[in-house]
Amino acid sequence: MTERFFPTKPSSGGGGNHRRDNLTLLSGPISSGKTSLLFQFALNVATASETNHVVFICHRKRIESNPPFLSQGTDPSSDVFNRIHMKYVDDDEGLRNYFAAFHLHLDFPAAVVIDDFGDYFTQSNSKGSSINSRARDMAMVRTLALCHNAITDAKKLLVSLFYPRPVLETPRGHCSSTNDGSHPSL
Repeated sequence: MTERFFPTKPSSGGGGNHRRDNLTLLSGPISSGKTSLLFQFALNVATASETNHVVFICHRKRIESNPPFLSQGTDPSSDVFNRIHMKYVDDDEGLRNYFAAFHLHLDFPAAVVIDDFGDYFTQSNSKGSSINSRARDMAMVRTLALCHNAITDAKKLLVSLFYPRPVLETPRGHCSSTNDGSHPSL
């Protein structure tokens, strides 16, 4: 799993594990480096091929006030950063809207990363009244299902339109969440 976040050299032992999951949840305490790990993953995917681009979904104010750290030796002026598209979303409705329209992409991203996923689901609803943790958890699960379905459908579309056989590299989704113990880790 660490090879997703840290570049590794191919082993001389052959084969190796090339399995790619559709969805990965990276969870940890506040300020533990999740955003930096996810950004490194996005950078690795974008670097893997000149045709790869990545969508990095995040809160604008948060990413601007606390940008991710780059790995040692990474050139901050590299053209690869142009293939990482920042998508600024403020709430869970913005996430759902993005994935509801995912099939409209002219060019599907090689990966979609959602930073601080759990923070999109506030403890109050649009009317300002408090929602219980079960309702919050259900909203998170429904949104994750929408993300998964959108990416799965995009893969099916790619296979049916462009590839006569199964695709080895297709869109993947990754997100992070801070788990402070107030809700179950998904």
